[in-house]
Amino acid sequence: MGKYILKRLGLLIFTFFVIITISFFLIRLLPQEMPTDINLANLIKARWEALGYNKPIIVQYGIYIRNVLTKFDFGTSWKIALTTPALEVMSSRILPTVIVNLYALIFSIPIGIGLGIYAAIKKNRWQDHLISTLVIIFVSVPSYVYAFLVQYFIYFKLRWVPTNVMYSLNDAGGSYFTAKMFSSLILPVLALSFDEIAGLTRFTRAELTETLTSDYMLLARTKGLTRGQATTRHALKNAMVPIFPMLIASFIGILGGSMIIEQIFSIPGVGSLYLMSINQLDYDIFMLMTIFYTLIGLLAGIVVDISYGFIDPRIKMGKK
Repeated sequence: MGKYILKRLGLLIFTFFVIITISFFLIRLLPQEMPTDINLANLIKARWEALGYNKPIIVQYGIYIRNVLTKFDFGTSWKIALTTPALEVMSSRILPTVIVNLYALIFSIPIGIGLGIYAAIKKNRWQDHLISTLVIIFVSVPSYVYAFLVQYFIYFKLRWVPTNVMYSLNDAGGSYFTAKMFSSLILPVLALSFDEIAGLTRFTRAELTETLTSDYMLLARTKGLTRGQATTRHALKNAMVPIFPMLIASFIGILGGSMIIEQIFSIPGVGSLYLMSINQLDYDIFMLMTIFYTLIGLLAGIVVDISYGFIDPRIKMGKK
């Protein structure tokens, strides 16, 4: 296991630097427009010259990597938040993203696993066929379609929520953890939940169906256990082995958020910040967000793979 973890970490570092290098060169090759304000333009030029932005691009890359590794300096925003450190800009937007996606996971996990268990128990009956059909529909539809649907029906037609966008901190009483703020998060939470519920339902049903037809389940029934007892004591326990890593990946991924959903519901999170950095060519913000999303994706993958060995000791990671 130790050798496997070291190998995966080495591949993670290599992949990380390849992605960051490609992103750095591509974003720096794009043209940069200076603001019309002469004083601000001169300030930016002076700052860029001090940072070495006027030097050859390979030198710029070396300076950037050196600043990140030695000073933890990810640069400065010159478009989105003028002269504000890039790390500070991103830090101010993480909490809204985490809150929305955490609520979506808390709502999705019990429903998804519950429907998957019910469908597996009712295999090949009308309940299973109905759930499986709905799962196919919900998995096939993008999350932004759900965003428009919940806006139309829940907000516009039924008027069950007071707003279809996220409240600002001032409007919500200065905190993200108020009833007023939560009411404005219901729509994005629902939009994010449908796909997660469908995925969990399909995965749970597939795993539990295979477990229910295994030999040890037949042995459990012959020993006198009822179907319900055999399912709860043996089938569910073994079916959860591949499901738990999926849940771990989902919790790690909540930091990544959803770019499109955040744009639709005006959530000031990291997803919308990434899109803004691309549209406005804010170099340092874009690079920081690329580093952030790359690390989230790579860490989720390695944590999921390693978790199999800890959840089930019978699984030997790295063995042929």
